[in-house]
Amino acid sequence: MLTMLLEILISAVPIIFAVTLHEVGHGLVAKWLGDPTAAAQGRLTANPLKHVDPVGTLLVPLLLLVTKAGFIFGWAKPVPIDWRNFKKLRRDLVLVALAGPGANVAQMLFWVGVVWVADGVTAVGPALAGGLLAMAQVGIIANLALAAFNLLPLLPLDGGRVAAALLPRKLAIPYSKLEPFGLVIIVVLLATGWLSAVLYPVLQAGLHLVYSLLPR
Repeated sequence: MLTMLLEILISAVPIIFAVTLHEVGHGLVAKWLGDPTAAAQGRLTANPLKHVDPVGTLLVPLLLLVTKAGFIFGWAKPVPIDWRNFKKLRRDLVLVALAGPGANVAQMLFWVGVVWVADGVTAVGPALAGGLLAMAQVGIIANLALAAFNLLPLLPLDGGRVAAALLPRKLAIPYSKLEPFGLVIIVVLLATGWLSAVLYPVLQAGLHLVYSLLPR
């Protein structure tokens, strides 16, 4: 039980920030492009309490972790975006959508830096180094998985938003009507193993690249 609690504690920090800062990324870019909605509602903060969805941010990821499901899946409360404030609608929608996965890539690089720090303090603080390495490992995998997952061209994921913004209007309208069924589609893909089949090669290639940045 103590080991499980320690594992949850080490994993909770990078997972919670992975999903919450993902949303902050959307809101920040939206503000830079002229939409102050998220800022006005106090959502441009690193405080997880402003973004936590009790089920999506806490319960689901931790259950998957405890049950050793083999993947991390979760979400935070989406930041509010008012697309009417954008000057170049299609371009700005794409940039805002990509900001979430971009925030995860930035966090992944941060955790790579933590690995280097842990490697440097191993001799003087092996327990501290071990904890940092364990947390960094979760941070790298969680952020890579979240970025790759969100780039899938399925609404309401970020990749779906990009696709909807880039498609011709005649295709974008019927495509957007699929959004209410998006979560069901994702669950079906997950249950059938198709989602893993698509994401696994991407994650494997991404981890191979990340590990090339780590100390030998």
